[in-house]
Amino acid sequence: MGPDARIAVYYAPLPDDPLSVEAATWLGRNPMSDAALPQPAIPGIAEVTADPRLYGFHATLKPPMRLASGCKWSELLDAARSLADSIASFDLPTLSVQDLFGFLALRETEPSTPLQALADACVEQLDRFRAPATDIELARRRRAKLTPEQDRMLVRWGYPYVFNTWFFHLTLTRRLSAAEKQEFLPAARAYFAKSIAVPRRVSDICLFVQAAPGAPFMIKERLKLRG
Repeated sequence: MGPDARIAVYYAPLPDDPLSVEAATWLGRNPMSDAALPQPAIPGIAEVTADPRLYGFHATLKPPMRLASGCKWSELLDAARSLADSIASFDLPTLSVQDLFGFLALRETEPSTPLQALADACVEQLDRFRAPATDIELARRRRAKLTPEQDRMLVRWGYPYVFNTWFFHLTLTRRLSAAEKQEFLPAARAYFAKSIAVPRRVSDICLFVQAAPGAPFMIKERLKLRG
């Protein structure tokens, strides 16, 4: 694990979940194998999915981080496994394709206390492995015009959207123009209609790794929730 590698804790549907298959095709990449996949025949889809394609289909639990000085991958893995062992699996609320601040994402249709608790636990219990955010990283995040609370979260946790400011989402596109949204919102709703109707449980968490800046995020470990 090189010094510039980043590790994130994400929720990703199980490999045999229809949503995993459809989302990998929508984005054009399988985050388990890094294989490129043919995307749906929608003009412009390759360009509007370029950013989420790099990260792989996921919902953020613990945002990407570099390992703190003196910390080892094996230690983080052991801590993440212990965390997963302490948390029980739970039903994921029904999902829907939504417009989230201008980009498209799959979001839950009702609040989920276990989902929030899982994200909170990942952020707090694994934070000792996180290298502090650099001044450049802080400045980049602040370009989003953060609220005072979000800025406090950024300074303390290295990311502005945690705990009270966190929101579950599985990103499908970059931020879209009004004209793009008119095309891609109905297309995404039609494309994902069957797969999001399937009931699913949150039964594990995934450790994604980005080996170097600009490299794609890959699923390195999938840890079952055993609580």
